[in-house]
Amino acid sequence: MATIDGLPPLREVIRAHDLVAKKQLGQNFLLDLNLTAKIARQAGDLSGCDVLEVGPGPGGLTRGLLAEGARRVLAIEKDARCLPALAEIEAAYPGKLQVIHGDALEVDVLAHLTPPIRIVANLPYNVGTELLIRWLTPDNWPPFWESLTLMFQKEVAERIVARPRTDHYGRLALLAQWRCDARIVMHLPPEAFTPAPKVHSAVVHLTRLAEPRYPADGKVLSRITAMAFNQRRKMLRSSLKGLGPDVEAHLLAAGIEPTARAEEISLEQFCALARQIVK
Repeated sequence: MATIDGLPPLREVIRAHDLVAKKQLGQNFLLDLNLTAKIARQAGDLSGCDVLEVGPGPGGLTRGLLAEGARRVLAIEKDARCLPALAEIEAAYPGKLQVIHGDALEVDVLAHLTPPIRIVANLPYNVGTELLIRWLTPDNWPPFWESLTLMFQKEVAERIVARPRTDHYGRLALLAQWRCDARIVMHLPPEAFTPAPKVHSAVVHLTRLAEPRYPADGKVLSRITAMAFNQRRKMLRSSLKGLGPDVEAHLLAAGIEPTARAEEISLEQFCALARQIVK
């Protein structure tokens, strides 16, 4: 795998460009090109898709995506030190890779991508969850992307796929599962990375649904779940009292006991409550 594209192994690339991972940028480089190709394969057949990659670093996953046949890759990298290494990949795949030096939270990616679009990334730890929430909560659904194949800290991955009455169940699970099918497809130990983080990692694959799983107003659902899980140990009649004096009546009408706690309530019930609130 190290020579599949005629480019040197990633350890040589890092050494040649003096790319020491920066903690403040949330960087942990994945150097095994067999692993990066395996992650790319979790996104499915990429031959007819543009792929958005955030935080490519020295380009391990970028090379995996291109080697697996991605139609085109747009890589957004904040760290200017990585640009020369990415330029070498760009030269090896003419017309297949575009690198933008910038902040993924600010770049208008649709100006550079053609549908169908998939997002595949080993997200920087410091912005991973914020990016995911942005991708899950656009003003209009379906979003510009077909699927997300993303690496997170294992605990974050478990929060995305969590079920009610479990420790990891919360607002992130509800936002993800309301509009997507979500599953963990890979686990990676700390030693797979340079430098090795203190936590295990996991890859989550999310496939968008054509319509949300249950009808609800997105902004209302987001507000309710934020209030409920910000005080997750309290009874809902207490944590949601900011919704107004009729909160207990709304809960009962949605089939929810006012004495229940947020972690006990299913996605379907939260959506029913959101519909009650806007009546």
